[in-house]
Amino acid sequence: MAESIARDRLQLVGERRGGPLIVTEDVELLDDLLRLCAAAGAEPEVHHTLPEGRGGWEQAPMVLVGDDAAPRCRGALRRQGVMLVGHDQDAPDVWRQAVEIGAEYVLRLPDAESWLVDQIANAAEGVGRPALTVGVIGGRGGAGASTLACALAVTAARAGRRTMLIDGDPLGGGIDVLLGGERAEGMRWPDFAHSKGRVGGGALEESLPALHGLRVLSWGRDDWVVIPPQAMEAVLAAARRLGGVVVVDLPRRVDESVAKALAQLDLGLLVVPGELRAVAAAKRVASMAGMVLGDLRVVARGPYASGLDERWVAQALDLPLAGELPLEPGLLAAQDDGAPPGSSARGPLARFCTAFWERALAGGVGAGPDGEGAS
Repeated sequence: MAESIARDRLQLVGERRGGPLIVTEDVELLDDLLRLCAAAGAEPEVHHTLPEGRGGWEQAPMVLVGDDAAPRCRGALRRQGVMLVGHDQDAPDVWRQAVEIGAEYVLRLPDAESWLVDQIANAAEGVGRPALTVGVIGGRGGAGASTLACALAVTAARAGRRTMLIDGDPLGGGIDVLLGGERAEGMRWPDFAHSKGRVGGGALEESLPALHGLRVLSWGRDDWVVIPPQAMEAVLAAARRLGGVVVVDLPRRVDESVAKALAQLDLGLLVVPGELRAVAAAKRVASMAGMVLGDLRVVARGPYASGLDERWVAQALDLPLAGELPLEPGLLAAQDDGAPPGSSARGPLARFCTAFWERALAGGVGAGPDGEGAS
């Protein structure tokens, strides 16, 4: 029952977004197009013929013209995003009709349904620059990956960036706890366990807890510890379409779900304490993650064993150095008082994260800490 309610809630949120203009009198075709709009989380405007005036035709994010209505749409203003849609695979003169109404695509259902759902959702949400997506992985247990992920998200949100923090580690205890939001209202991973195909970005954002200026997808307090690969792929893709920044806290093991997340990252940060055993463990993590992720960098963390420093750690792992994670006295005490990592704008952790975002967003994710390439 709870899963059904959660899915209904997500669908209702998505249906608030404007959808395409549909022009058809074909009842069967209209039923199919309305179904596809619902799957995309879009609410269409329906007309049997070309709308009076040019406002509806011009302003709709996209236009779906049925085969039956093509003759009635001749003379319409030429614009992008017009598609001629029908069921008959062998319809005569279909290409001539497409030219007459300025259609960019000729679509036959049901073959084009999956593609069309994506296009409807893109048009309804608006497709801009995808979010800069950063994953954080611990080189060993207790390395501080969750702390860094949380601080990166808090710092980005404080700077006014659209930010989403995704907890990809089911055994990490819930990253919402670090934010002091374990009781905050909103959906958690178990609510998305059956998600596949496409999740509406706006619907996802509105359904999640809002904490410290960002949206957080964490784990509930139940025993659910599995993210199906399809759900990870769909949810992370939706988050990326929103733009801004997405931070993903990832486990050290790489299973199919984690591989789906790694494949969508622009950059991975491997947090490695300055100890020989930690470096040895991190090398195995890097080997697994590197099979999927093309850009993985080291964030070294002191104190260091004798003879080691941050550059030695990076060289030992044969990875670029993203920087040295600073120690922040009083961090645990601040968390006990409800202040998440990175909440102190003048603290060393927040300054580290601010500098990271400035480099990544200004110079592109290929820029290292000194403006050098990652290769």
